[in-house]
Amino acid sequence: MPDSRRKFLQAACSSFALASLSRRALLSLADDLQTRLANDPLRPQFHLLPAKNWMNDPNGPIFWKGAYHMFYQYNPNAAVWGDMHWAHAISEDMIHWRHLPVALAPTPGWDDADGCFTGSAVDDHGTATILYTGVKSVAKEHATLRDGHNSFREVQCLATSGDPQLRAWTKWKEPVIQPPNDSTLAGFRDPFLWRQDDYWIAGVASGHFKKGGCVLLYRSKDLRSWEPLHELTSGHWTEKESVNAVDSGEMWECPDFFPLGKKHVLLYSTAGSVIWESGEFDQKKLKFHSERRGLLDHGAYYAQKTHLDAHGNRILWGWIPEKRPDSDLIAAGWAGCMALPRVLSLSPDGELEMTTAPEAQFLRGESITWPPRPRDWDERTKFASVLGVPNPRAEVTWKASPSAHTFKLEDKIGTWWSASIKANGANVSLLNVNGSEIEIPATANQQHDFRLFIDASVAELIVNRCHAMTTRIYHKPDGPLYVSLSDQHTASAMTTVKVWQLQPISSDRLTT
Repeated sequence: MPDSRRKFLQAACSSFALASLSRRALLSLADDLQTRLANDPLRPQFHLLPAKNWMNDPNGPIFWKGAYHMFYQYNPNAAVWGDMHWAHAISEDMIHWRHLPVALAPTPGWDDADGCFTGSAVDDHGTATILYTGVKSVAKEHATLRDGHNSFREVQCLATSGDPQLRAWTKWKEPVIQPPNDSTLAGFRDPFLWRQDDYWIAGVASGHFKKGGCVLLYRSKDLRSWEPLHELTSGHWTEKESVNAVDSGEMWECPDFFPLGKKHVLLYSTAGSVIWESGEFDQKKLKFHSERRGLLDHGAYYAQKTHLDAHGNRILWGWIPEKRPDSDLIAAGWAGCMALPRVLSLSPDGELEMTTAPEAQFLRGESITWPPRPRDWDERTKFASVLGVPNPRAEVTWKASPSAHTFKLEDKIGTWWSASIKANGANVSLLNVNGSEIEIPATANQQHDFRLFIDASVAELIVNRCHAMTTRIYHKPDGPLYVSLSDQHTASAMTTVKVWQLQPISSDRLTT
């Protein structure tokens, strides 16, 4: 039996209701699920996602022995959150992926018995090493994670691999970092690592109730024996109340910290958003002093993670979560995908900049360059064929002046996706994307630069290399999708519009 069908069959057998079905019926059910997933018009075709079920945070991305490895949070048994494993995929270009066996799974009775949570992968003198958070259900008074649904004790665990393709991992005999004995602790997870002098430095996401999020630092020479240090930096609680410390901002998740240009950058996720801060790092005192701050992405984007590519560029990854109820996810059989890789940089004044990695150009197929206004219906029809029929799959770039205008993608009954600009003072424009509004400062050349990737239910937009908005769209276009530039303001504001048809990374949407 092919491995993919065996996995589908095992998942089906896990349900008691299906236990009495015949082998032939189970095989038919597995085939039906694969067919349904492969033909789901909302399932992305060039974003990384598992063959089925739930995924969330990117974990431990690393360039290793000539290939890119991506691990991510994965539930092998359902299309909703739970039973966290580390799934594993490999790529030569960060765009075309091949699934490998699950890298980490919970060990019954051990400190990660209820989940292998987020972490990082590093090269430890030629040995691939993962530091990750293990969780185990405990009494509430001993828990570090209490979110109204779970009562987990979080510890940091170690695993190593000697496999050139990182297929097999061996866990260290015991957790390597235990949480501090602090009754105000609001969480303890998602470690990241960097090398400084003769030491490894680990940062762990944390926070304190009624105070705010922070990053706790630890130091080690061998990644196994760790010395607690102090906070790298901390935030201020806004007095938002929630049983979940992340939702209230009392804890930061998924921190990352790295040099970029002449500054250092701190990233963390909290209260449903990803925050970036740039500033100075005191390497002697191991203290970060923030100077600038902003939102990394204003839409459906969370749990960011970075690494260096083969050329030393800082690559950003993020999880694109679902914005529909669990019942819809269960019916669909899948949930979540990985955002496209973005290259990070800093502007001279410390503003975080990003652009989709140039490797995304490997997806490009047929292209059309458009004047500001379609000349006739035939040109609209030609454009629709490039966008992807019946499911949208394209890259669109355009430039426009700050004057009021609206760029739309429309089907035969109305607007499917839109971006509107209007002035909001002398040096600021308001950008509205499918109903969500953000401010866009003026640029030196008096033009705004737009780059949009659309992939079934996902739309990733980056404006002026600084402002990102990732959108989920849960309806298939009614017929061909067209660009609409028909009003006078839009026609006069626009310069060249270019559209590339993008190729799927697999023939059946299963990303294998």
